[in-house]
Amino acid sequence: MIRLLIVDDHAVVRSGLKLLLGEKQNIDVVGEAADGDEAIRLAEVLLPDVILMDLSMPHGKDGMTATEELKKLLPDIYILILTMHDDEQYLFRAIQAGASGYILKNAPHEELLTAIRYVAAGSAYLTPLATKRLMGQYIEKVKNGEGTDEFESLSEREKEVLSWTAKGYSNKEIAENLIISVKTVESHKSNLMEKLGLKTRPDLIKYAMKKGLLTFE
Repeated sequence: MIRLLIVDDHAVVRSGLKLLLGEKQNIDVVGEAADGDEAIRLAEVLLPDVILMDLSMPHGKDGMTATEELKKLLPDIYILILTMHDDEQYLFRAIQAGASGYILKNAPHEELLTAIRYVAAGSAYLTPLATKRLMGQYIEKVKNGEGTDEFESLSEREKEVLSWTAKGYSNKEIAENLIISVKTVESHKSNLMEKLGLKTRPDLIKYAMKKGLLTFE
């Protein structure tokens, strides 16, 4: 059963979605919210699997801001953007904010159901047009010599470990500063070295200098 929270500022839209989705046996609409602030409050209480999020909500937080905050507060919750904005600017921002999917309000009901199930299973879902636009942007970056830096593939924690390690801190000291275990530090360090193709500590230090991570008081 997929626990779903619907977020849209129009009561008629929420009612229609609840009626449509509530008829499906594997979807349980556990709540609905009219703005981003209410969505955050309800999500913390209801802990849905998926949040169906509108972007344009004039009162309270908008969908983009709410998505960013929810992914920080509840990183295990998946967010599917349901919007009328067929614009790559909104698409790219939504993905950067942490959304797992992006679908337009004029999409067929069957596609919406498919998107919800994909996202609930931990997969990403984009409309064909959105996928085409993302691929186009990536290809353009590659042509321009961009998009080949693996730094952006690092998690925020891996970036922190990279910075602390380059500054000469031991695994134990890093663990104490980040309030994690030494074993976790070692795991992060191993992962980031592999992602960046680095073999030695000097290589790591050179890379950190290149990225401007070695700043001292």
